[in-house]
Amino acid sequence: MHKRYFLKTGAALVSTALLPPILLQRLNIMATSKTDFEITKTDAEWRTVLSPEQFRVLRQHGTERAFTSPLDKQYGEGTYVCAACEQPLFKSDTKFNSGTGWPSFFAPIEGAIATTVDRAFFMTRVEIHCSRCGGHLGHVFEDGPAPTGQRYCMNGVAMQFIPA
Repeated sequence: MHKRYFLKTGAALVSTALLPPILLQRLNIMATSKTDFEITKTDAEWRTVLSPEQFRVLRQHGTERAFTSPLDKQYGEGTYVCAACEQPLFKSDTKFNSGTGWPSFFAPIEGAIATTVDRAFFMTRVEIHCSRCGGHLGHVFEDGPAPTGQRYCMNGVAMQFIPA
């Protein structure tokens, strides 16, 4: 009995250690832990330019409630930009209706995002950040449509839509 417990525990520990690199490789994303961003501000400075909900999501890695963002049903032509620094993140032609309640895209604009491994809540996920200011945008999953097979599940409050 003790041997079986030891084997199960060992397998769980090994898979926990190996899962993040495998997940990143399967998603074809290079994880970055960039801490120096082009735009940096103190929390007090961010609070003057962001709403309380934007601050909670972008600076404290929060998540907005599903189906609350008007950007989820926004399908006009244009660009989605970071709500904190206005960096272009996604083009409207990469947006799709995932049914999850959050704006979803199958590809970001090249160079617009940075990624880290998020191990919160006993899960391992790839977290998406703005590459210019480091603001938390959401997560990426590998259940999206062609051509990438990826679903960038973004917090609508973390972005603004700029019509074309």
